[in-house]
Amino acid sequence: MTRKAAQKAKPKRRDPAPVTHASLAKYGKVILAAFAKLGIQREFDLVLHLPMRYDDETKLHRISEAPEGAPALVEGVVTDNAIKYRPKRQLVCTVEDESGVLVMRFLNFYGSQVKQLAPGTRVRLFGEIRQGFFGAEMVHPKYRVVNADTPVAQTLTPVYPTTAGLSQANLQRLAREALAASDLSDTLPAALLEELRLPGFRESVSFLHHPPPATAQGALQNRTHPAWRRVKFDELLAQQLSMRIHYDRRKTVSAPALPAQQKLTCALLEQLPFKLTRAQLKVADEIRRDLARPHPMQRLLQGDVGSGKTVVAALAALQALENGYQVAIMAPTEILGEQHYNKFTGWLSDLGIKVVWLSGNLKLKQKRAVLAEIASGEAQIAIGTHALFQDDVEFSRLGLAIVDEQHRFGVRQRLALRLKGAREGTTAQPHQLMMSATPIPRTLAMSYYADLDVSVIDEMPPGRTAIATRLVADTRRDEVIQRIRDACVAGSQAYWVCPLVEESEVLQLQTALDTHARLEATFPELKVGLVYGRLAAAEKQAVMQAFKNGQLQLLVATTVAITPVARPGGPRRGCQHLHPAFSATAIATRA
Repeated sequence: MTRKAAQKAKPKRRDPAPVTHASLAKYGKVILAAFAKLGIQREFDLVLHLPMRYDDETKLHRISEAPEGAPALVEGVVTDNAIKYRPKRQLVCTVEDESGVLVMRFLNFYGSQVKQLAPGTRVRLFGEIRQGFFGAEMVHPKYRVVNADTPVAQTLTPVYPTTAGLSQANLQRLAREALAASDLSDTLPAALLEELRLPGFRESVSFLHHPPPATAQGALQNRTHPAWRRVKFDELLAQQLSMRIHYDRRKTVSAPALPAQQKLTCALLEQLPFKLTRAQLKVADEIRRDLARPHPMQRLLQGDVGSGKTVVAALAALQALENGYQVAIMAPTEILGEQHYNKFTGWLSDLGIKVVWLSGNLKLKQKRAVLAEIASGEAQIAIGTHALFQDDVEFSRLGLAIVDEQHRFGVRQRLALRLKGAREGTTAQPHQLMMSATPIPRTLAMSYYADLDVSVIDEMPPGRTAIATRLVADTRRDEVIQRIRDACVAGSQAYWVCPLVEESEVLQLQTALDTHARLEATFPELKVGLVYGRLAAAEKQAVMQAFKNGQLQLLVATTVAITPVARPGGPRRGCQHLHPAFSATAIATRA
């Protein structure tokens, strides 16, 4: 992919599903479309659509006494309005009260506003007063037409997350209606509320939509107020209950029982040039027992890079094959998927196992051949990227789905792969094993993945060198550059990963291209390579092989491309990982 093509590439947008819930049937198409964008599917969702901040419109200031540079509420009579063209077209209105004069200026306005703000109209304005082109002014203030006896607000004014087609005024009105119409009775027993010192549900949501003016804004903005604690508790409780319901429901769903036959698995263990660690044997035994049950396994296999998750997954795959079922292995990037394909092929080819590779970049003829082998059952293990759960992929007997770097896939994507093994007319599903190198404390994993069983490989194979991680400020970049130069000149290697705060393969690629050019100029004495996700398969393989063989000293890559590469003959010497971010540089050094 060229630099120009990367700049032109745009991510696909998916329109939100239309809202069809009966409680929202009274609203028009424009509001329903806005609700869909906001994720509001029913009227009660408006109760839980809480403000992102608040305006204090409870104190009415005289114009001459209103504070400058801070939001303030003032009221006066329009004495003049005019459309002016200098410095550019704008609507300028003069508002007066008994204490002074204020200019209200709109850079964007409608013709109806000119009539609405005619001289003699009493208006109430909310905004920041600043000294501008016309003197003391408010630019684009929030305003409304009032009478002399119109009362001020008694509570803070909520400002909600919104979208085009749904004004704040409308959203505030709809939220009030939802609060009045919804059942806000408590779902938690009084004893539990007292024990946890939590306020009631009705009290909490009513408070958060309309807090009294004396409420500390900091507690609202930082979401530390007791009302926020109650909402947070309910959200976490609902998430836990939902996942446990899924966990219990899984016991009612059938899956092929895959008892250990100890044939292919033993054959693999005998030919491996290494022995499994105690941690690998422990988690392999947990997976083996799960696969033998007639209910779908949903297990997360967690372990650091190099801990040996792949060989454990291979043993699980062979257990499914021993029982006459197929296995699908899905990876988030082509490079990682190709590495799995090469590794599984090397391990299993002597055992007579047919392993195929499926990705979106295959030529049409190749893809059709692979799809036919998967559909017929000739392909016993199918390894691929997102292409594995596309509509044209049909398995003969899918018994186990393995998802590597599972956090890189959405819930629906993992579900789509699982449904590939569902047989028509039954509730049967394949077993699913998910793998992740992201370190997650066991207590957090048990909470966040409450619908999964968790296995952890907490021991590294013998001979693996320790990994030390260092965070270095961007101001010390010169030191990092010098350290990389010293290490590479001494015979070690390094790779420089270009991540972004927000996911964007296009921007990430542009960053990698720029970084590669800059590092080539910085290190003229070193061979610097570049690899990224959309590079042609042959080019990626050539670059990675050159790095593996030591022909490249420094490798620049995007996060969608880079995966650990082992040097022939054992662990890599002094490999340094450099992660330049926006404000800091992180280095992980293998000693």
